[in-house]
Amino acid sequence: MILSRLREAWRKEVSCHENHLMKIIACNSNQALAEAVSAYLKLPLAKAGIRRFSDMEVFVEILENVRGEDVFVIQSTSYPANDNVMELLITLDALRRGSARRITAVMPYFGYARQDRKSGPRTPISAKLVANLITIAGADRVLTIDLHAGQIQGFFDIPLDNLTAAPVFTKDIEERFDSEDLTVVSPDIGGVFRARLIAKRFDSDLAIIDKRRESAGVSEVMHVIGDVRDRRCMLIDDIVDSAGTLCNAAVALMEAGAASVSAYATHGVLSGEAVARVGSSPLEALIITDSIAATEAIRASHNIEQLTIAPLMAEAIRRISEETSVSSLFD
Repeated sequence: MILSRLREAWRKEVSCHENHLMKIIACNSNQALAEAVSAYLKLPLAKAGIRRFSDMEVFVEILENVRGEDVFVIQSTSYPANDNVMELLITLDALRRGSARRITAVMPYFGYARQDRKSGPRTPISAKLVANLITIAGADRVLTIDLHAGQIQGFFDIPLDNLTAAPVFTKDIEERFDSEDLTVVSPDIGGVFRARLIAKRFDSDLAIIDKRRESAGVSEVMHVIGDVRDRRCMLIDDIVDSAGTLCNAAVALMEAGAASVSAYATHGVLSGEAVARVGSSPLEALIITDSIAATEAIRASHNIEQLTIAPLMAEAIRRISEETSVSSLFD
């Protein structure tokens, strides 16, 4: 009798475990995106408490059992970057100590990515440091989108899936524009590969902005490489922060005879006076994703729009959990 009851209890436990193989936890940086991912997967967010002590120390408490679970922690390390990094690290540590089977750090925006090399004597490679911290804290895998530099994947000693927002952008471009008079433009030499992906999708021309960066956050456009006269120009970038590069590029393109200029950027950091700068620029529209939560200024802007990457991130999460191909998302 006792053995029979034990077997029945074991069957119930196994059945319960099979129905709850995956959990999603949202930290505080981008609650709206986490909720959209949760809704797409039809999986409620796991209960967790993330709060501050009076001296602003971060405290995390996972309020559900995670033992043996496949857990995904959604956190963009955007402004305030240091607070959001610490939230992520402490959440990862809490899950590791709670015996989660596998922990994936889902970072729609990977902060510190622009510090991917020594920019001068006695300067850090902060992207590598953050990668080490995430690994040591307990992450078994990282999922992100449009890393600023591809080599950052090599900074991790754990698997990293670097998605691209190109499918989201191409769908929107198809709905907005006639590809016959479209020219895709890279705002700098480093972004040519990213822009070429979009250009190939529409079989359109590719132009490049040749610029000289005088100091951090300040750029001087030199000239446009390629013919853009009477063309609808589409700037493609991964991060827009001060928006100086994009706005200067828009001016240069209009001076070169472009019919119009719009821009797509995955990560809308948009710090300082960036929103006002975009508003007064020749840009018809700046389209960003919700990898970073929109501020009130962004929501109120007349020429900044936001597309969601929730379905893309959710599908990648599902495939990672089911151990199926993530790269086939982009075939």
